[in-house]
Amino acid sequence: MSKERNIIIFDTTLRDGEQAPGASMSLEQKLDVARTLAKMKVDVIEAGFPISSEVQFEACRQIAKEVKGPVICALARAVKGDIDSAYNAIKHAAKPRIHTFIATSDIHIKHKFKKTPAEVMKLGVDAVKYAASLVKDVEFSAEDATRSRIEFLSEIVEAVIDAGATTINIPDTVGYTVPSEFSAIIRELSKRVKNIDKAVLSVHCHNDLGLATANSLAAIEAGATQIECTINGVGERAGSAALEEVVMALAVRKDAFPATTNIVTREIYNASKKVSSYTGFTIQPNKAIVGKNAFAHESGIHQDGMLKSRETYEIMTPESIGRESSSLIMGRHTGRHGFSEKLVQLGFSLEKSAVETMYTRFLQLADKKKEVYDDDIIAIVNDGLNLTAADFTLDYMHVLSGNSVIPSATVRLKKDGTSYEEAASGDGPVDALFNAVDKITGIKSKLGDYEIHAVTGGKDAVGEVSLSIIHDDERFSGRGASTDVLEASLKAYLNAVNKCRNRKKKAS
Repeated sequence: MSKERNIIIFDTTLRDGEQAPGASMSLEQKLDVARTLAKMKVDVIEAGFPISSEVQFEACRQIAKEVKGPVICALARAVKGDIDSAYNAIKHAAKPRIHTFIATSDIHIKHKFKKTPAEVMKLGVDAVKYAASLVKDVEFSAEDATRSRIEFLSEIVEAVIDAGATTINIPDTVGYTVPSEFSAIIRELSKRVKNIDKAVLSVHCHNDLGLATANSLAAIEAGATQIECTINGVGERAGSAALEEVVMALAVRKDAFPATTNIVTREIYNASKKVSSYTGFTIQPNKAIVGKNAFAHESGIHQDGMLKSRETYEIMTPESIGRESSSLIMGRHTGRHGFSEKLVQLGFSLEKSAVETMYTRFLQLADKKKEVYDDDIIAIVNDGLNLTAADFTLDYMHVLSGNSVIPSATVRLKKDGTSYEEAASGDGPVDALFNAVDKITGIKSKLGDYEIHAVTGGKDAVGEVSLSIIHDDERFSGRGASTDVLEASLKAYLNAVNKCRNRKKKAS
């Protein structure tokens, strides 16, 4: 591969990413993520799977109407009703795309569909023809392509291109393939499919064996020109190829991959933090590109090398992904204008009323901390954006705890202007707080994951808590931030409980 090509970045954070258990986002959060992706200049935003729920449909519709720049895509099974729903959701987009799919592996054809390959072929072709009658841009995915017979895969790809597909996606749906095998599949398709030059060749890799990024890069080497990926690699099971990993691999290793993307890489870190906050999924410290240790150097040898020349141990700069060196830039004397400008620099686009609310939260933080860093501001703003008007919010909390007393807590919450107060005991102060919330909200759940970490250094650091609760066998994630870890825990728990309440209301 010698000629430099532009690789289309297809982001499916709002569709595949949200299919991860507990990762659901509100409509406002989805819109904010979509605007962030547009600012990052992703080429395609897969906004959702409209037929799956009213919330998914409305999110796709709003994104299609409000977010400008990228192609706005909606997913649909190879079923007329799905395609109609997808079209109605994204028809107002300047550049709409319908993405329809059907499984092509013998495993799926036999056990899931109980049909013959010929019947599956007809369903796929008919779906593409119908979608192409509604929009000019149609993508077809051969689900479980990497476990499909290459002969049948080639036949159905050729047939759907003739039917009007403009993009052909080859997914490693279950994360089964390895790079050498995957690149061979892409090359073989390029040889076998006579009309392959009439469509964009795309791949969508899952991370079940930890190979999603490697497989995506192997596909680029073999000729693929679209990569489907997600922020932080969120997605079903072990997740998907991480956008930040694929994009930065291409940016750093131009010698190995003479390919470019349109991505504004300085927006990566902000997008990563935002998606982490909205989904409640903590970024592991050693996560490539965006983990907090990605640019940390503790070894004496490494520190010595860094002091002499940064390139000794860093192959990219933190600034290249929008991650500035931590420095004191804001404080209690910062005015509204300066704070508003800082929000813009950090990638936030908020209404005037929301800026005012966040400014109040910032001043409260500045009164508690001597040093306020960018990451502190990102944490408190994302924490505030997790709230909606219909949610319970924290008004007051008091905790009694010690090694010789039974921990107890009093909590007062507000909702729609009304206050609700309850007291409860527990195994510890956090458990007591959660029990008091359960009394108020009527949601009795089981605590799943619980993690806490400091956003920045120092005893006065903002603490971020990420947790999940399980209610009626469904998992809901939550996140909260505060200089008080008990308050952060309570906010995270409330965030998850509010999601649970909203889901129950929609179901009823």
